[in-house]
Amino acid sequence: MSIPSIEFDPDKYSQQLIKKVDWVVDLLAGLNPPQATIFESPPIHFRMRAEFRIWHDKKTVVPYCFYAMFEKNNPKQPVRVNHYPIGSTRITSLMQPLLEAINGSSNLSHKLFQIEFLSTSIDECLVSLIYHRRLDDEWYREALILEQSFNIHVIGRARKQRLVVSRDYVHEYLQINGKNFHYLQQENSFTQPNAAINQQMIRWVCNAMGSEQDRDLLELYCGNGNFTIPLADYFRQIIATEMAKSSIKMASKNCELNQVDNINFIRLSAQETTAALNQEREFRRLEGISLADYDFSTVLVDPPRAGLDQSTLQLVAKFETIIYISCNPLTLKENLEILSQSHNIEDFAIFDQFPYTEHCESGVILKKLA
Repeated sequence: MSIPSIEFDPDKYSQQLIKKVDWVVDLLAGLNPPQATIFESPPIHFRMRAEFRIWHDKKTVVPYCFYAMFEKNNPKQPVRVNHYPIGSTRITSLMQPLLEAINGSSNLSHKLFQIEFLSTSIDECLVSLIYHRRLDDEWYREALILEQSFNIHVIGRARKQRLVVSRDYVHEYLQINGKNFHYLQQENSFTQPNAAINQQMIRWVCNAMGSEQDRDLLELYCGNGNFTIPLADYFRQIIATEMAKSSIKMASKNCELNQVDNINFIRLSAQETTAALNQEREFRRLEGISLADYDFSTVLVDPPRAGLDQSTLQLVAKFETIIYISCNPLTLKENLEILSQSHNIEDFAIFDQFPYTEHCESGVILKKLA
């Protein structure tokens, strides 16, 4: 993991955010968006995920390992990490006691090269220990003790090996407009890293939908149902697509947990979804689903940093309402230059998902021109 590219200083957080916001606003100014609504992050303990390289110091009398990160301009020289104040309170309180326990076990520490944390706002934590060696029964026994000692869930990973000691997911609860939503978040699958900002993003999208609609929603890049499930209250039916098998599996489970019955989660890429809706290709994964029965008014996209490709842009431009969540303002601008030919930007928000870095999340709501 790289060290954040902007100095960590909670006292300067507001100043750093203003500069970031100004840059995004200036970038999109030519598209005439409305004034941006700004959503600030907590200045500390906001990051629910973290990963660290493990560096072994063999020069001491008793060899020990420590957490390490790397400067972008010096990727071979480890920087020791003793404190990680941007991590959730669960991660920051767990890091050093966990490392002491690992250093106290030659089995747990032997050829350990990375530790990954996944925590939630209810203080559950999943810890992945990644090795350059095969894991054995003795490792499993000691990992079980580690689980019980720290009230965590442990996974061991090595080449062609994955040992789940108890379970490979954590429970998360998000409160959206007075309603609690229950999610399972799986190890090694995408989840939003900043829980406070994630709740703000979901609320912003839901509030933009207004009263309950009698039409349907298409969502691309749906992940584990993060936006989809709260939006189920605002639409008659939803089709939500995603490439990753693990995310679709979690999304379906999350749908059941929240007793939502008007969503179909389907494993399709954005390009495959476009081909299906344009009747260019049939997919066995759509068996039993009649796309002709859907009356889509709205599309939600949350693409990777590369943004939307040309064919997906052409599909999205057919919808009356477009909700676009972006993690890259540069590709957002490129896509909006095309979409603004058929749509008007009605709402604009900036979410500081990644404090103390140059990255930020943006959201726009577009409505089709009359």
